[in-house]
Amino acid sequence: MRNTFGTLFTLTTFGESHGAGVGGVVDGMPAGIEVDLSFIQHELDRRRPGQSAITTSRQEGDRVELLSGVFEGRTTGAPIGFFVRNENQHSQDYENLRTLFRPSHADYTYHYKYGIRDHRGGGRSSARITISRVVGGALAKLALRQLGISVCAYTTQVGHIALERDYHLYDLSLTEQNAVRCPDPEKAREMEQLIAQVKAEGDTIGGVIACVVRGCPPGIGEPEFGKLHAQLGQAMLSINAVKGFEIGEGFEGVTQRGSEQNDIFLSEEDSSISTLNTKLSTLTNHSGGIQGGISNGQDIFFRVAFKPVATLLREQQTVDLEGNPTTFTARGRHDPCVLPRAVPVVEAMAAMTILDHWLYARTVSL
Repeated sequence: MRNTFGTLFTLTTFGESHGAGVGGVVDGMPAGIEVDLSFIQHELDRRRPGQSAITTSRQEGDRVELLSGVFEGRTTGAPIGFFVRNENQHSQDYENLRTLFRPSHADYTYHYKYGIRDHRGGGRSSARITISRVVGGALAKLALRQLGISVCAYTTQVGHIALERDYHLYDLSLTEQNAVRCPDPEKAREMEQLIAQVKAEGDTIGGVIACVVRGCPPGIGEPEFGKLHAQLGQAMLSINAVKGFEIGEGFEGVTQRGSEQNDIFLSEEDSSISTLNTKLSTLTNHSGGIQGGISNGQDIFFRVAFKPVATLLREQQTVDLEGNPTTFTARGRHDPCVLPRAVPVVEAMAAMTILDHWLYARTVSL
């Protein structure tokens, strides 16, 4: 299995949903970065279960332990090891799944590939493994903060309830003020009501998370097979339940003409940028901040589609290990909608991708 993400800034993860815990090793973290442990914990708290009535009721503290790579509150440049212990597993809830394959889960594919699988909550395929991504992303955010780069994701759609695509219409600072993590309070209430209704029916629902990266300088990303938007897409599509990625206008842009899509360049005087003493900006940002696979200095904007959670608290048809038809009803504690807890995961993957490419751009320009 490929358990390592990144090229220069890397994250290697380990652990299972119902094992001793989940952890990882971050390598390539620049030395001298101040490590704000309360910030890292805050990022984990945004992802942890039991936050509200519309998330799983599993109660986990998700307290992170930093094992190496930090001395007197700063990174040393050495690998940073970390661990988060599992404290509230109900493994017995999954005993009826030992001999069957749940629809749209990784049960069958893992069994076919490896000949063995951990049926307790999905084991390695569980969304609980995203804990490691959030810790790695928090460390990346601390480094990006010193570069003036910020990453902000938010829920933009749940089911049929959706915001306008233009993020400038919203105060993104309001994102954390509701359980859905939507910057529009009225739409957030509608989304929350829909999720609660779906949960009461024993069903699940999907939606879309949007992400804005501000302050990314031009020149980040590589041509051909290292395009920045391709790397962001790969990062997002590696998240559990993600089924789609689009950047800039994305699929909506296919209805427009080139004359409507092109981002016209403007020149602004800025003596701190480049030998030409000019920094180019664009009148519009249909490209989503990336052109030719390389950042152009504008906001990077993309959207990520999440399918409905595959675990339903209602009877479903399936087959057992021998291929015999059977029925089952899932037990345990599950999210009716993954989006609220996936927002920090999207941010984490974006932050690690941007920092990794920033470090690479610095090495090739020396």
